[in-house]
Amino acid sequence: MTEPIPSLAQMEQMARQTVESLPAVFRVAALQVAICVVDWPDQDMLDELGIDDPRDLTGLYDGIPMTEKSVFDQPMGPDTVWLFREPILDEWRERGTVTIAELVAHVTIHEFAHHFGWSDEDIAEVDPWWV
Repeated sequence: MTEPIPSLAQMEQMARQTVESLPAVFRVAALQVAICVVDWPDQDMLDELGIDDPRDLTGLYDGIPMTEKSVFDQPMGPDTVWLFREPILDEWRERGTVTIAELVAHVTIHEFAHHFGWSDEDIAEVDPWWV
């Protein structure tokens, strides 16, 4: 593997480029979602999801899916897509067959799928890995 390991900022830029490449019908709404890239998920996230090993969580959507939103919802904060750099890097090293940009795009699209309430078929139209 000769690809350099990206910084948090570089990984965030990869995720933002993925959002910019979404079909126009989704891009506008996706740009309203915060993207946060950190090294590891925090313990509260892991506990809430029942995950013991932080390496098992590469990304997380935190918010109310668009298919479930109501005008009566009182948002506690912006909808957020979290990407976890170290677990993504671990998966990238294990796979050895994809670029880090491809893997970041895959995780980003998967998390936005939760935001949009996409079906597997919807995801497959945007993410070629999803089959």
